[in-house]
Amino acid sequence: MSAQPAPLTGGRLALVAFALALGTFMMVLDGTIANVSLPTIAGNLGVSSDNSTWIVTFFAVANGISVPLTGWLMRRFGVVRTFCVSLALFTIASFLCGIAWNLTSLIVFRVIQGAVSGPMMPGSQALLIAVFPSDKRATALGIWSMTTLVAPIMGPILGGYISDNYHWSWIFLINLPFGLFAGLICWSNLKSRETPTAKVPIDTIGLCLLVIWVGSLQIMLDLGKNADWFNDPLIVVLTIVSAISFVAWLIWELTDANPIVDLSLFKNRNFAVGSLAFCLGYAVFFANILLLPLWLQTQLGYNATWAGLVAAPSGVVAVLLTPFVARLSGKIDARILATVAFTFFAISYWMRSGYTTTASFYDLMLPLLVQGVAMATFFLSMLTIALDRIPPERIPSASGLSNFTRLVAGAFAASLITTAWDRREALHQARLSEAVGNGMPYRMAVESLGRLGMDATQAAGAITRQMVGQAYLLASTDLFRLSSWLCAALTIIVWFCRRPQTGGGPAVAAD
Repeated sequence: MSAQPAPLTGGRLALVAFALALGTFMMVLDGTIANVSLPTIAGNLGVSSDNSTWIVTFFAVANGISVPLTGWLMRRFGVVRTFCVSLALFTIASFLCGIAWNLTSLIVFRVIQGAVSGPMMPGSQALLIAVFPSDKRATALGIWSMTTLVAPIMGPILGGYISDNYHWSWIFLINLPFGLFAGLICWSNLKSRETPTAKVPIDTIGLCLLVIWVGSLQIMLDLGKNADWFNDPLIVVLTIVSAISFVAWLIWELTDANPIVDLSLFKNRNFAVGSLAFCLGYAVFFANILLLPLWLQTQLGYNATWAGLVAAPSGVVAVLLTPFVARLSGKIDARILATVAFTFFAISYWMRSGYTTTASFYDLMLPLLVQGVAMATFFLSMLTIALDRIPPERIPSASGLSNFTRLVAGAFAASLITTAWDRREALHQARLSEAVGNGMPYRMAVESLGRLGMDATQAAGAITRQMVGQAYLLASTDLFRLSSWLCAALTIIVWFCRRPQTGGGPAVAAD
């Protein structure tokens, strides 16, 4: 960035910073805005709620796959051009999502939206650093970091409000005016500040193998539940294709001179262990932010707006605490901050394991407040650990690889959590049916409902609905409890890392 013109000042700086932050905000927002709207979209398109999760998972997978390409795109075409084109294509893809006519078309357009948005986050970050004076870079990174935390708060709330009051398509169409505004401002003010370009080789074979193994595995995870897993020939074929292409990809990336993903970074202990903890922690987090609103809407009768409001406090707490955590990060061992994050995640999930079908809004919200503390420390500490002792020239590659593994792990976890949820529900429903059966508890319940005016058929239906609700509750609390234990285990894993030599600066810059 040293070859760039002088930093911007005054109103022009404020306008460009706002436009860059808005670009990041839109991209992060679209990762969560559909979460609370899945039941609404599923009902409108005539599909089941579990199939509608593909809208989330395929966006995340496509976005994760495109991240490793970002470095090559920016070197080949320049940071400004890459960011602005990515923003423009993202806006077009948002329009296509908004006019989707069935689930298949929506998934295809979400894949496109995720794929073209890969350069938006790193591009906006690099440009923010470039337009601010060097002594104000902390401010630039603060603006960037705050948008990545505010967007997940606004996503469920905005998505819920739109779904309840307007057609779900506006979840995506709302991006159009903001995308046009941000794109025009950024291009008109930054096109003269383009970075040097060079014709660098691209690892086409590595990229193709990456798409094949990740795509096959994701499709297998999404279809497996309804296809009876390995009893279905298609699932078997997808699994074999994914396994073979993964092994081929590993061999190719480890031997190619210009790999699309630099796997040699895993020789660094902190990067390897830190990335493992980061992936697992994010996978648990992403799975749970999908599971909670799904349970609230399908079983507890919450509308999309209120399901979004339940999750909002975690983001508010994270935004308030992040500036203080950033100041502490240079003074406190990042492993301690990571331990704090996983401990508060574990506490939050354990509190959720005590949910009941009669839980009040406050009861549901309280664990999310605890989660906010974890969010404020999680991303910063894990990136600080993962990027420790990475040479400056390899930071972009390391950051890209870290984000790729995190996003793909989150997408895989989203598929697995819905499968586990339905399987645990079926198990608990079978046990409840055995316990109730046609014995005394069942007859007493039928008699009680009969006194309320129900006939035998209506009473049986009401009892079945109660059992299904309780079964889904028990399935949810099982998964919350498992999540808590996983996070507790991750507090141990982070201590296998060496103490990072630096504070939080490089890590923040690389998110």
